[in-house]
Amino acid sequence: MPKFDCLEYTERIIESHDWATYLLVICFVLLVVAKYSYPRRFANFISLPLNDKFLSVRRKEDAIYHPFNLLFFTIQVISVSILIFLLFRTYHPLEVQRNPWLFVQIITGYFIFICIKYTVEKIIANIFSIDQLMDQYLYHKLTYRNYVSLFVFVGDLIFLYVFNPTPTSLLVFTFGILLLNALALFFVYKKNGKIIASHFLHFILYLCALEISPYIILYKLFFSGDNI
Repeated sequence: MPKFDCLEYTERIIESHDWATYLLVICFVLLVVAKYSYPRRFANFISLPLNDKFLSVRRKEDAIYHPFNLLFFTIQVISVSILIFLLFRTYHPLEVQRNPWLFVQIITGYFIFICIKYTVEKIIANIFSIDQLMDQYLYHKLTYRNYVSLFVFVGDLIFLYVFNPTPTSLLVFTFGILLLNALALFFVYKKNGKIIASHFLHFILYLCALEISPYIILYKLFFSGDNI
């Protein structure tokens, strides 16, 4: 009788990405809707790094709550939330295993964070009677961040369906997105240079209180180890 060596069995864990697939398909559908519902606006938006025609043609109907902007804001919320979930899955896997509602908490928290931040910015603008200037600033910032979210969307697709991200690759990608976001803010500040110069003190206070502090707090919360 031939002798067979004992086979070693290893547990194979297959992680379902069905929920992420549905959300990313929704993002793709929203892109299609934006392209065919607003073709000229979509073309100007995609060419944003080459020219600022999308920003320069802004009119009253181009407010933040315009359907085109809301479509891309939805893509931003979904894409960024999935990236944050991937960070949790990589750096805090136990939290992902013991909390089946983690993604729901992430996407809800991100949405609430953006809405609260926007509301506070509007309140401050009203206090200092600079509503029109703040609306223009917030519109420019939203536009650039919606554009950066397209790169996040592509990154989510790669990390979920092409190869599993290593901690290093995911960290490099995240810092790349943060760098793009910083560059976007730089272009916003550059475009609104005259406005900033005339309200320099208010701008410094705003920058420290609403553009730097919230993200430092989130960073400390995320990397606080056992507190997550």
